Amino acid sequence: MSATPLLKLDQATIKFGGLVAVKEVSFELFTGDIFGLIGPNGAGKTTCFNLISGVYKPTSGEIGFDGIPLHKTPANKIAEIGIARTFQNIRLFPTLSAIENVMVGAYLRRKTGIGSAIGYLPSAIKETQEMREKAMHWLEVLGLADSADARSVDLPYGKQRRLEIARAMATEPKLLLLDEPAAGMNPQESEELMNVVRKLRSEFNKTILLIEHDMKFVMNLCERILVLDHGEEIASGLPQDIRNNEKVIAAYLGEPS
Repeated sequence: MSATPLLKLDQATIKFGGLVAVKEVSFELFTGDIFGLIGPNGAGKTTCFNLISGVYKPTSGEIGFDGIPLHKTPANKIAEIGIARTFQNIRLFPTLSAIENVMVGAYLRRKTGIGSAIGYLPSAIKETQEMREKAMHWLEVLGLADSADARSVDLPYGKQRRLEIARAMATEPKLLLLDEPAAGMNPQESEELMNVVRKLRSEFNKTILLIEHDMKFVMNLCERILVLDHGEEIASGLPQDIRNNEKVIAAYLGEPS
C-alpha cells in the first residue's frame, strides 16, 4: 500500500439551495483498497460519487486524486485522469453488442484522430483492432466472452451489471467507482461478482470504492467502510466495527422507541 492517498476527500460539502446533501465528509483511499460507502436511502452516497466523478463541484472542502485537485478539474477530464464509474441504474447502449459497448470505453484512450477514422487510414484500422482486442480481454476477465456478440439489452441482468464494469475497465482507470453493483442479483451472482472485484484488485491493482445496500456483500468484500446518514459521517472503520456500531444500527433500523 502506498503511503500517499490515491483519493482524498477533505471536508467535502455540497449544498443545493438550503439543503446540505453532503456535509464535511473526509476519507482517504490508497492504491489497492476495496472501500465501502454505505448508509440508508438518501444518506448522500451517490452524491459523493457525483462529487468524485465531477458531476457536481463541492460547495466547500477539497477532493484530490493522484495529486490532482478534482474540485478544479472539468467533468469531461475525470475519466482521462483515471476514474471510471458504473451507475445504480444500468446505462449500457442497448442495441450495441457487448463487445461494442466495451469498445466505447476503450475509445477514451484512442490516439488516432477522427480524420484518420473517416479516411479509413491504416493507423485507424490498426487502433480499432487493438480496441476490439482490449474489449475482448475485459469481457474474458468479467466472464462474458461467450456473450461478446449479443446485444446488451438481450443479456441477463447479472451479465449487464458485469458488462458495465468491463466497459469501465476498458478506460484504464486507477480508481473504479461501483454504484450498487450487486443490486438485484441473486446470491450466486453476488458471489461471482465479489470474486470478480477481488480479481480486479489482486491481478490488475485496481482501487475500488463501492456503494452497496447488500450488507453481506459489503462486509465480506470491503476492508474499510464509511457510513453516511443525512449526508454526514456517523461511523468508519473495519467491517466488524461497523456491524456492531449502535449509530449504524439506529440509522438503518430506526431509533428504539
